[in-house]
Amino acid sequence: MPQIGTRELAALISALLFAAMTGCSNSEPEAVPELPERICWGVFTENEIAPLMPVGKKAEMHADAFVFDEDRRDSATCSLYIDGRHGMLVNAVILDFEDEVDWSSWDVAKPQPIDVGKKGLIWRGGAGTHLACEEPKSPEPGKYIQMHISTDRSPDKEKLQAALPGLLRQLVTFAKRELNCP
Repeated sequence: MPQIGTRELAALISALLFAAMTGCSNSEPEAVPELPERICWGVFTENEIAPLMPVGKKAEMHADAFVFDEDRRDSATCSLYIDGRHGMLVNAVILDFEDEVDWSSWDVAKPQPIDVGKKGLIWRGGAGTHLACEEPKSPEPGKYIQMHISTDRSPDKEKLQAALPGLLRQLVTFAKRELNCP
């Protein structure tokens, strides 16, 4: 039976360790992928969102136009995907009456009030609010915008919780400007 010398054994072990380490380091992403410069209708910047995103290899953004028309197109959604999975979701819905604003689906997340828009809320992984764009004039309905940001895959929950109120304020400011709301 052939015997392996000390040098050959050391070289073999080094080669195996190198191959194992190289294989592992290339298979897992180590950073957030490059994001678009402006995100979700231009509301957010790459620098604001990147620290809140999970690591990955590829980022893609899909966004509806932020337009609510006479045909009653009543919502707009922007999704930022990291490796094909949601990294961030931003949604805005036009409602006719303020009592249609409903956050009950988030009750399980135990939301806490924040001072953003009307009755702003923050929960682990997201925040939402609404604003009155036009008060109803009987019998005509009004125009209310309910909006939320969800980023439940963020690796740093404390940083996310600190950032969400400011991001939601930016979304409210954008919606007011785009929709000519007071």
